[in-house]
Amino acid sequence: MLSAVALCAASLVVPPFMIKPAEKLASTALTRVADGASVDLGAALADTTAKTLLVLGTHAGDFNSVEYAQKLRAALPKLRAKGVERCLFVVNGAVSSCTKLVELVDLPAEVEVLADPSGEAGRQFGVSRGWQADNDDISPYLKLFVVGLGFGDLGTLPAVLIGYTGNPNGRREWIDSALKQGQLAGRSAGPLPDILELDGSGEIVANKFDDFPLVSGWGVRPLELATLRLQNLLGVQFANWEALKPVDDRLLTQLGGCTVVGPGGTPLFNWLDRGLCDVVDFEEVVEAI
Repeated sequence: MLSAVALCAASLVVPPFMIKPAEKLASTALTRVADGASVDLGAALADTTAKTLLVLGTHAGDFNSVEYAQKLRAALPKLRAKGVERCLFVVNGAVSSCTKLVELVDLPAEVEVLADPSGEAGRQFGVSRGWQADNDDISPYLKLFVVGLGFGDLGTLPAVLIGYTGNPNGRREWIDSALKQGQLAGRSAGPLPDILELDGSGEIVANKFDDFPLVSGWGVRPLELATLRLQNLLGVQFANWEALKPVDDRLLTQLGGCTVVGPGGTPLFNWLDRGLCDVVDFEEVVEAI
């Protein structure tokens, strides 16, 4: 059962030849948050001489963008070791919202964060616009509520369930990294105690999930990822909603994706989210490229 859920939660790796991101994103120019410069996504991919990673995130206050940022932050050394020389991260929001997200998750400056208030880059790449995207009679917030219950987007329920059931074969390095960064920033998972024990230099000494009977040796233990998501929900999303929310409510349900291209923009890896929390496993990216 658990292995089936794990398979469903991370199954929409799209064959590289099916999406040609340099062509799809040609002449799509976005503002780089760090310096206000305009970056042409298609040209950036086409001009690649080694490898370039592009994440098409969701809006800045969404589970998916937060987890993309946290996973990318943890995976950067491995991506660099596999030849990724440039990392681009598109966030569907105003420059101010993107800046706030970068600050909250401590995303390194080497990741070029690009603001896309309209979400157009993701749509050109081919991301899902979400459940009932063209039905203006339904409130975007109601659409988000329905998707959050596991309806509409096929990938939401399996991806959310993994947070509670755990995954014997999962990888938790990024979860440890994100929990640690959150704790050091003063965030908590509501009434729950801090999960990590940190020493004076901020390094992890122990993890309360290490003491779970029978499942302490799992890659991701039951409730471990759910605890991080609760920390994110309360300390990142709810606490900063006004600063992070999208300028266009239709972006509440738009999903994301990512790609890695090689020289000349040749696609090496493509991914499309299938629901809330259904973001790419960067360990799979590292293995694929």
